[in-house]
Amino acid sequence: MKGLQMQQAALAKLGEVMRSLGAGAPWPGHGIGLAESEYATLDDSIRRARQHNGWSTEEEVRHAFRAWGEALEADSIAQWTDGYPALLEPRQQPRTVGLILAGNVPLVGLHDVISVWLSGHNARIKCSSQEPDLIPALVRVLDHFLPGTGARFVFVQDRLGEVEAVVATGSNNTARHFEHYFRHLPRIVRKNRVSVAVLTGQETEEELAALGDDVFRYFGLGCRNVSKLLLPRDFDVDRVFKAFFPWKDIIHHNKYANNYDYTRALWLLDRVPFLENGFLLLKEDAALASPVTALFYERYDDIREADAFIAEHRDRIQCVVGREQEVGFGRAQHPALWDYADGTDTMSFLLEMD
Repeated sequence: MKGLQMQQAALAKLGEVMRSLGAGAPWPGHGIGLAESEYATLDDSIRRARQHNGWSTEEEVRHAFRAWGEALEADSIAQWTDGYPALLEPRQQPRTVGLILAGNVPLVGLHDVISVWLSGHNARIKCSSQEPDLIPALVRVLDHFLPGTGARFVFVQDRLGEVEAVVATGSNNTARHFEHYFRHLPRIVRKNRVSVAVLTGQETEEELAALGDDVFRYFGLGCRNVSKLLLPRDFDVDRVFKAFFPWKDIIHHNKYANNYDYTRALWLLDRVPFLENGFLLLKEDAALASPVTALFYERYDDIREADAFIAEHRDRIQCVVGREQEVGFGRAQHPALWDYADGTDTMSFLLEMD
């Protein structure tokens, strides 16, 4: 097989491993491509993720593995890479790309790592202190399926060192620092974003229940988590509370509960009107981004008002969820390989580097 075909095959095998681990399945045998001990080591890294980040529960990390396993199906990999004919051309002068990965949700930096690898470049990678082990573990699996892959990556603890381009993800504050510090280099710098759901009032109970996954998955910490609802004027918000009831046990997570109690107490002291159901705070507010454990909503009389709101805030919105929107209910945390963060085509950026 040629280079790209070998990479595609290795990614598809990685997807198979991630689907199995995401399901919490025991070692399925040598057909998975890993020895039992290798499979167990990766499984153990999932269980230990919470030691570095209290939000990274085993359930949430396994969900991330399932979502990535779904994305890394052979057909999806081919569909993604077929859009870039330049991938078929050997890289004559590989560059060294610095990757600064976020750690707010599990495996959020994996797409950047895979993109650099497929584009023929090398990477110096600074993992988040909240997730120092998972990405290196997955790179080792890729190296198992395609020897030599690991040599393309260097994981660093402090400074990136000498790099020729940067892809960095962080908060709005760190983004300003990245823009200044790497101003002399080709770069992609990502900032805070959130997601929005547009309801029409015609949604089924099943669709509203699926919306719960878009709101609560990863405890609402991701840029693809819905933090704002746009509702028709006559929409009964009790329908949302009822549909979200299966997520009630989220309040037993101590970090989530602490955030819930803090925001609730603050709003009570400030006499801010809000609704609650014991695990979610619902507040009518024109702002886009809501605190963790809270969900803002805003009403509209005409759907064109919702469209105008989205257009106004497009540069701060990651995705829009809804019946007639770009992402269906329950699919916000299942991005395809071509769903780029901030809408910036990372692969094109990497391929266009001299």
